[in-house]
Amino acid sequence: MEIALFLVALVVVVLAGTALADRVSLPAPLLLIVVGVVGTYLPFVPEVHLEHDLVLLGLLPPLLYAAAIQTSLVDFNANRRAILFLSVGLVAFTAFGVGALVHFLVPSISWPIAIAIGAVVAPPDAVAATAIGRSIGLPRRVVTILEGESLFNDATALVLLGTAIAAASEGVQAVDVGLDFLWASAGGALLGFIVFVIVAKLRKLVTDPLMDTAISLVTPFAAFLLAEELESSGVISVVVAGLLLGHKAPIIQTAQSRIAERINWRTIAFLLENTVFLLIGLQARWILEGVADSELSPARITAVCAGTLLACIVLRLAWVFVARYALVRPGPDPSTGQVPPWPYTFILGWAGMRGVVTLAAAFIIPSTAEHHEVLLLIAFTVVAGTLFIQGLSLPWVARRLNVPSPDPLDDALARAALLQQASKAGFIALDELEHDDPHGVHDLIRQRVDQRNFAAWEQLSTTEGQDSPSDVYARARLVMIDAERQKVLKIRSTGTVPSEVVREVLGILDVEESMLDIATSDHESDAPRVRRVPTGRSCDHLDTAGPAVIFTAEDGLVCQQCVELGSHWVSLRRCLACGNIACCDSSPHKHATEHFHDSTHAVMQSAQPGEDWRWCFVHHLTG
Repeated sequence: MEIALFLVALVVVVLAGTALADRVSLPAPLLLIVVGVVGTYLPFVPEVHLEHDLVLLGLLPPLLYAAAIQTSLVDFNANRRAILFLSVGLVAFTAFGVGALVHFLVPSISWPIAIAIGAVVAPPDAVAATAIGRSIGLPRRVVTILEGESLFNDATALVLLGTAIAAASEGVQAVDVGLDFLWASAGGALLGFIVFVIVAKLRKLVTDPLMDTAISLVTPFAAFLLAEELESSGVISVVVAGLLLGHKAPIIQTAQSRIAERINWRTIAFLLENTVFLLIGLQARWILEGVADSELSPARITAVCAGTLLACIVLRLAWVFVARYALVRPGPDPSTGQVPPWPYTFILGWAGMRGVVTLAAAFIIPSTAEHHEVLLLIAFTVVAGTLFIQGLSLPWVARRLNVPSPDPLDDALARAALLQQASKAGFIALDELEHDDPHGVHDLIRQRVDQRNFAAWEQLSTTEGQDSPSDVYARARLVMIDAERQKVLKIRSTGTVPSEVVREVLGILDVEESMLDIATSDHESDAPRVRRVPTGRSCDHLDTAGPAVIFTAEDGLVCQQCVELGSHWVSLRRCLACGNIACCDSSPHKHATEHFHDSTHAVMQSAQPGEDWRWCFVHHLTG
């Protein structure tokens, strides 16, 4: 009962702390650590000792898997050199650098144990980095590298830690270290691939979302335990399986299964990620009390803890700049067409927050090691110090360096263009169907797909002071759905309709309402801005049409045909060949498309204030 009450209280505090953090605009991880530290000094809060088995076997596999299935394998591959230099090279560099410092400051700590604590504090945490990075809107390339680094660096650190502990007790040969690391990395990747193949084959046979979800929940633990049982890297096995399963999900899973898996793992990750930080805070009191009996002086303990924290920060900054300019030399960013500037590199170096794996790994060091209580305090200091120093200052640093956040207008344009290209492929498949259509179903399908695409284009700017058709539709339909639900609930209370039927109808209304909620939440009413963003694809028409012209509200552009008809327009488009101004396809008369069919002028541009994107009617590409 005491354990059950504690677990329930833990979750309640996590939920309350996360809600409070959102209300006061603070990163939830930092607030939860403070709550945990304060809780350790409350008489009714039990003392919690975080065991490394609990973290490495219970928390780490699902956290890694939840992050891996959401990580783009395409983006990961595009940044693989930077990720490998950070997840392998930087971890080893930090481990030996910190080890040298610890041995210098406390000579009684042997070299193997000093390198072991260096390996413990070396890997930044995936949860901490991405939670804070996404909340402040770091560039996607930076977040991708941080995620990729954090997925694999734990494996490097744990291999180094195990090797250092073995060296402290019995000694190891360099060739053994190399072979261990090779089997940990290659073996873990191979075993993760085997788990992926097995799960992928199972999922092709399973169409029930409940069964698919159950398979998903077992997968990270199966991959981790299989690799660990064969003395390989469970971390790499879980990450490889998760990356491949996430990448192949649209092929091997049904739509319902993908939706269920996405919701379930987001919920699991949310609870575990935030619980982890509360647990970190709950370790503070007993770690500090253990140091009180240390043979080292308080000044020496303070020096080694502060020195290790500083070394972790400085070594990472030094490594990322050397790696960028001497080794990686990154190419142009697909989202901007430009080589990432040096502030991106500094942000990447500054976002080195440590997390629960560092604290858990410290418990792997044998309790018989020299000054074991100080080693635990070093790990706690690095975790708390990086989270508060770097985590709290990261938004300020990003603003000072003018590091841009992802632009919602760019995302809206890319989303609309991608949907348009997908629809073009769908219409081709529709035309190839060989059956009669006496009921006009094909026309109805085309109409619904067009309405979906129009709603996506309306996420861009529309005529000022007027609601877009999709906004009007969403508001009206939400009012209708609420009335429909009330009627269904009223009928349910009479008991005249079977409860299964009532649940099914309510589910239909819930699905439609959730789709409307997503559509309206995606609509960002942002101030007009001038953006020069290549899409990465082009065509002969876009290449020869010339650049777009930037218009402002003062230009007073109108669709003359709509004016003559006494009609309204949603957005304006301009033909790049003749300069004709016409209304978009969301408008009642679609004069821009009509102009294309009449003139065969293939390229038009947005004539909305501040927008400079172009569109090819022939190839359905933006530029």
